[in-house]
Amino acid sequence: MGSGYLILAGAIMLFSWLVSSRLKSKFEHYSQLHLQNNMSGAEIATKMLHDNGIYDVRVISTPGQLTDHYNPVDKTVNLSESVYNQRNAAAAAVAAHECGHAVQHAVGYEWLTMRSKLVPFVNVASSYMQWILLAGIMMLKTFPGLLLIGIILFAATTLFSIITLPVEYDASNRALAWLKNKNMLNPAEYSGAEDSLKWAARTYVVAALGSIATLLYYLSIYLGGNRRN
Repeated sequence: MGSGYLILAGAIMLFSWLVSSRLKSKFEHYSQLHLQNNMSGAEIATKMLHDNGIYDVRVISTPGQLTDHYNPVDKTVNLSESVYNQRNAAAAAVAAHECGHAVQHAVGYEWLTMRSKLVPFVNVASSYMQWILLAGIMMLKTFPGLLLIGIILFAATTLFSIITLPVEYDASNRALAWLKNKNMLNPAEYSGAEDSLKWAARTYVVAALGSIATLLYYLSIYLGGNRRN
């Protein structure tokens, strides 16, 4: 690996750690901000779904932390145990954000539709691309096409991470708009929810930048190998 790439990778890893640490501290802080309306994350989610005319999506509890997600296949908003049961600004933010994805699904939001179509291919690509990339680098002089295949697979995962950005930001915007328009939170609680979602979104930005940088690195190896050949 070139020294330039190692420096870039190190910088991205450091930035990712800083953002993740900041996100964790933000959620811990806003988890102490109890909601004046005393609603749990599950109750917040259910109300947001119903206010958007969505009655065929279930809100369920899922084990673990940071396991919150919306599953478009079985139409479930899966909230981690802490979010599902807790009655604080952080839980409200996460619950509303996941419901934002359910609203996207219901209205046919184009970026979510595009991302969903990529999921099967990305799952396959993620399983094999690292081995293909490694073998491609080792066989660059004799079989450069193998590395190109690996780059194409990696490009698909990079595209997925880029498409994820508007999906996540839009879900947060829908969540915050609903929380504000329905007066679900007081000003301090809303500010906490907004800050929490802002830092959560930044983790996706870091992931996308890291993926783009890595893709460019592999592409430079391929192009450099072709010039030498």
